[in-house]
Amino acid sequence: MCSKTSTANVARHLRVAALANPDFCAVRVPDGNAPDGSIRYIERSFAGLDRESDAAAALFARRGIGAGTRTLLLARPGLDLILSMFALLKLGAVPIAIDPGMGVRAFLRCVRNTRPEALTGTTAALALTRFFPWTFRSVHTRVRIGTAGFEAALRSEAAALPASGRPLFEAAGDTPAAILFTSGSTGAPKGVRYTHGMLDAQLALVRDNYGICPGEVDLPMLPVFALFNPALGTTTVTPEMDPSRPASADPVKIIRAIVQNQVTYSFGSPALWAKIARHCEPAALTLPSLRRVLIAGAPVPIRLLRSLRTLLPNAEIHTPYGATEVLPVASISGTEVLDSTWRETLLGRGTCVGKPLSGVRVAIIPVNDGPIASLEDAGQCAMDEVGEIIVQSASCTLEYDNNPEATKLAKIRDATGAVWHRMGDLGRLDGHGRLWFYGRKAERVMTPGGPLYTESCEAVFNAHPRVFRTALIGLGAPGAQEPALIVEPLPDALPRHAGERARFEAELLELGNAVPVTRGIQRFFFEKKFPVDVRHNAKIHRLTLRRKYERALHIFIA
Repeated sequence: MCSKTSTANVARHLRVAALANPDFCAVRVPDGNAPDGSIRYIERSFAGLDRESDAAAALFARRGIGAGTRTLLLARPGLDLILSMFALLKLGAVPIAIDPGMGVRAFLRCVRNTRPEALTGTTAALALTRFFPWTFRSVHTRVRIGTAGFEAALRSEAAALPASGRPLFEAAGDTPAAILFTSGSTGAPKGVRYTHGMLDAQLALVRDNYGICPGEVDLPMLPVFALFNPALGTTTVTPEMDPSRPASADPVKIIRAIVQNQVTYSFGSPALWAKIARHCEPAALTLPSLRRVLIAGAPVPIRLLRSLRTLLPNAEIHTPYGATEVLPVASISGTEVLDSTWRETLLGRGTCVGKPLSGVRVAIIPVNDGPIASLEDAGQCAMDEVGEIIVQSASCTLEYDNNPEATKLAKIRDATGAVWHRMGDLGRLDGHGRLWFYGRKAERVMTPGGPLYTESCEAVFNAHPRVFRTALIGLGAPGAQEPALIVEPLPDALPRHAGERARFEAELLELGNAVPVTRGIQRFFFEKKFPVDVRHNAKIHRLTLRRKYERALHIFIA
């Protein structure tokens, strides 16, 4: 085992875990079912994963990938993704991670924008480069992973390594580490540049805020979160689900993995946990091994928190707030929401996402759709005044990749030179220092009577017992928009005829009229299923819905 480590290279955490607990399981990847119906797993210990990722680093280096090489990483969730990511970090290369399932056109646009020099990927990924040679013209090195040949090459490289292992690239805190893409829920996905120092700070915030300890077991239902675990000294159990279609996940398989592996914590979107809760409720199933559950990607409905309190008798639920550009920012427990803040949410006062984490600074500035040169030019909102959320922390990224216009719109420097990120979200800070989320800035509805915010309005109607989720849209030109509410009912609750629709609308009107902020919403539409983001299956594409209904109603904006 190598004792020499870079003091800043984020991959050093895997080496530290391997030295501390060499035989402890680092990764379990499903490999079919055993005769008794249990899941069969391929496993790697921390020592094995450290050495295997050393071998992958040696193999990649032999193929021409080195420090600073921009490398598109296209691997399935599990062992190949984790060992390839750590191998690239150990080399000082810059892995580029693009969400699967965003669609071929969007994916190819992301590739063209990042201009990767190398690609490590599956056979299918390498085949894609032949179909779109112009898009991949910058790629000079291709390494096929996930094959028998790749495994044989790793064994050969591992055998040639000295017992001390392979030294890590000597990264500094500001050394480029990775490019991760946003979900693109309100626009085109953007590549976010991370340094080793930023990833280090992010890791520390997650570890310290949630008390995650070495020896725990995680089932990450978002693949990127699996990359935290080797550095935290915890076991990653890869879930049996298609990351490009998270909504299709089978709750039976997720539950079986949790029980069989005695999973202690898990991250997933509200949509995924709602699916698990619906499956468990009829049989009164519980998941007692879980100690903490993190739910993010969209506000978590009160109904879901109440269901999970029964389903997870030994777990605390946390709803972290953040973005690809700066994560995490704030967090609140399900207990605090259910004991305190949900009442304000039902009165249209936003969703509380908790206090900013230690070392994270949050401010609220007046809403501005243009660039802001300096923090002094931005102004500041009063306590409880709704404005634009901006954040500064050690994990805050400084720029987008090859996208100076987006960087200009999203970043503000203060007098000290520190960079603040404009979250693109609206919110307020209360007298207790807690942050309340009101929705995306781009999705606010500008009526003649003033702005309406998606999260403050939708939460009122989401309390209806037959509503799964709602989407507030504005019809017409900003400043003169008519608010309308699109409703996605619970399964089997979609109105079947005009009478049912009329009764449903009357009940929604009654809910809306009881709260001042929603009294102006008089128009309702129903959708069987909303368009949502691929990453979380939870962020509603409200702008897509708005365009659909403006076309249907022949509303044309000049």
